[in-house]
Amino acid sequence: MVVPEKGAQFCCPECGKLCPGYDTRERCWRHLDTCQYQTILVANVPRVNCREHGVRQVNVPWAEPGSNFTALLEALVITWLLAQASIKKVAKQLQLAWDEVDGIMQCAMQRGLLRRQRVKLVRIGIDETAFQRCHEYVAFVTDLDRRRGVYVADDRKRESLDAFFRSLDPEDLASIEAVAMDMWGAFIPSAAEHAPEADRKIWFDKFHVAMHLGDAVDRVRRHEHKALLAEGDDSLKGSRYLWLAKPDNLDAAQTGAFNALYEMNLRTGRAWTLKETTMCICRRVRRSCGRAAWKAWIAKAMRSRLEPVKKVARMIREHLWGITNATGESPNAIIQRIKRAACGFRNRDRFRNAIYFHLGGLDLYPASAGVTHTKA
Repeated sequence: MVVPEKGAQFCCPECGKLCPGYDTRERCWRHLDTCQYQTILVANVPRVNCREHGVRQVNVPWAEPGSNFTALLEALVITWLLAQASIKKVAKQLQLAWDEVDGIMQCAMQRGLLRRQRVKLVRIGIDETAFQRCHEYVAFVTDLDRRRGVYVADDRKRESLDAFFRSLDPEDLASIEAVAMDMWGAFIPSAAEHAPEADRKIWFDKFHVAMHLGDAVDRVRRHEHKALLAEGDDSLKGSRYLWLAKPDNLDAAQTGAFNALYEMNLRTGRAWTLKETTMCICRRVRRSCGRAAWKAWIAKAMRSRLEPVKKVARMIREHLWGITNATGESPNAIIQRIKRAACGFRNRDRFRNAIYFHLGGLDLYPASAGVTHTKA
């Protein structure tokens, strides 16, 4: 047990002035395990009688104020959570309750937000993602240069994004040079209204184009598979992955099966070819060359007589002014891994806090832990 010296004076936790002792209170903190044995730190923590702030309990150097865990244990929990281990797994490994691990995570996130310094945004990404199957969404803004989330809002309405732009002063808005987003209609007018010269700065990344085209290929496959089954032909049975996967990700057997299907001159094969052609266009460096290639692709897609592909072509034609080969989807991929690790979220607050924790680039660790690493 740690006990204070008699007659010693201590600093007031509010103003830092030396004050006379008032009394002591016994407190316990869970510490890192010692030789695989659970370790509890016990101390008689003094309280001081400050003339300005009254009776206050002094801060201890090994734990954050109000915490039941030492800073080193909190740092270990934060490190494991940042490695995208689930709260349940960390709690089981350290023999803690789920609520205790979640409490450490929430305190770390709040601590990081308080420490976060405002920086000028140059390139931002805007996206939305569902956290439940019943179309419950959150919108988030990412600093693409620092690869960290800077804003999370409920829903995916225009008002969700308007609140972010209104939080910036005119100088910050003027510093934005590029706004990457998907083709969700609610976000485009918000960015166009608030970002100066938005028509030049807004662009739509290739990952969203690829997502829409992949869905179009799958729709063509399902329709054709149904028609072939009616004729007694099950050639497309079980081939969904072959058409949607990247060719480099297929093994030798899968490549052979795909080539055999492709040589059958199916409608699905034509849709797949159109999808893969767009990936070549996205690798073009010059935007002017890419736009000419997109126009040629749109004309070819509209002649394909494949309605799902034509639908995507019409969408691309409407947004051609902003399509580029820029990459802005990686934060969303990280968010999907966070959701899988957590087995989903019950409410937006927890989901929003998890995004800030993992993607906020925050200084999450307790100061007394001596850890300065931040997770971007």
